[in-house]
Amino acid sequence: MKPARGVAPRPAELRAPDETDSLSRLLGAGIARNHYGEHLAIRNWFSTPEFAEPSRVALELLTKTTAAKRADLKICHYKMDATPRQAKAALENPEKWLFLDTETTGLAGGTGTYAFLVGLAWWDAGGLQVEQLFLRDFSEEHSLLHELAARLAERPVLVTFNGKSFDWPLLENRFTMTRAIKVPQLAAHLDLLHPARALWKLRLGSVRLVELERHVLDAERLGWHRGDDVASAQIPQFYFDYLRGGTADPLAGVVKHNQMDLRGLATLFGKINSLLDERQSLAAEASVDLFGLSKFLQRRGDNERAHSTCVKALGAGLPAEFRPRATRELAMMAKRRGDGESAALLWHELAGDPADGVEACEQLAMHYERRAKDFEQALAFAQLALAKLQRQRTPSRDPYARERTRRLEEKLMCRAERLRHRIGRSNAANRAPLLAKPAAASSGAQ
Repeated sequence: MKPARGVAPRPAELRAPDETDSLSRLLGAGIARNHYGEHLAIRNWFSTPEFAEPSRVALELLTKTTAAKRADLKICHYKMDATPRQAKAALENPEKWLFLDTETTGLAGGTGTYAFLVGLAWWDAGGLQVEQLFLRDFSEEHSLLHELAARLAERPVLVTFNGKSFDWPLLENRFTMTRAIKVPQLAAHLDLLHPARALWKLRLGSVRLVELERHVLDAERLGWHRGDDVASAQIPQFYFDYLRGGTADPLAGVVKHNQMDLRGLATLFGKINSLLDERQSLAAEASVDLFGLSKFLQRRGDNERAHSTCVKALGAGLPAEFRPRATRELAMMAKRRGDGESAALLWHELAGDPADGVEACEQLAMHYERRAKDFEQALAFAQLALAKLQRQRTPSRDPYARERTRRLEEKLMCRAERLRHRIGRSNAANRAPLLAKPAAASSGAQ
């Protein structure tokens, strides 16, 4: 007599609003009811973005913890029911994924901040099913959170954009404060903000979802645009105005804004997934984006692909402002894999660069001292690095910057002194046999 396996709750049946419920009719919402009460639910299905099959290689890169322990799309290791094997299985099954974005009464978080609109989306029938849960009043929060918990029980892999820092901690807070609804346990949590920064910040500067849609995802080609979008900073005030008896009309724009965020989030995953999939061609990508991808791959430990992608970025015409940085990355990668000669050639290219010249000269001094055993060349580069550092020195109020400069200068001076000592010993050793010959000849004559 084994206990029956629990069945995931089905979405609540919606009741059509009556003539007096103007807000529901304005938002195109139905009324959902459970044993905690009622809330509004807006359900729509979109053919775009189309379903993107997650690449196993991409997921491995996205869930790999970096040396600096950044949270770039890694599996949540806190408050999880799932074992690592179960978490991996859930990640690899897109039917378990739930895209989430919230609209709140404030951007600072804290116990007084409510999520009055919770947007959810999942892959369905080749497109995206979107469901948005809305509070007509704060008294409906228990009903909304109960419905959200049911969705997360069915789809425990959360996909967000800055949700690890804001959306999910806020919702955890709200669940805890109910004292009645248990905080849902996630199998995994993928957050797309940090990978987006790594891949596109060099080119765009700002990696807000709106900017990514415009310059990376080409949302207009997919059938939506933000021409009449509401500003995020105004959204809390729109909701408070409604609660105080003001017009509800701006809330229709808030619902549409949240809807577009969810579609943009799903599209963004597809773009990141295709970039990280080693089977995909990168010929159409901008050179700056290729350099960003190279840095991302390097931080994830995929050094071979990082090297080849960086070479492609340089070959694709990387702008002059980024070329020294890309050359430096190639030099460091060559040094780490033990290819000192290739690294030295790249450091020679950088020796005259205003920004990286000091480091390049220091690296060349190390190369000639340790590998080539050419102490004269090593001393020349150590002295050149020291001269460059002294020319670059500018007054700074940052005590840490001053201390780093002082330590580097001290380090270079010690290296130069050691090299002079080694050159002196080497010269003395070379002269010693010449001085010994006459002495040997005179003793033979005696």
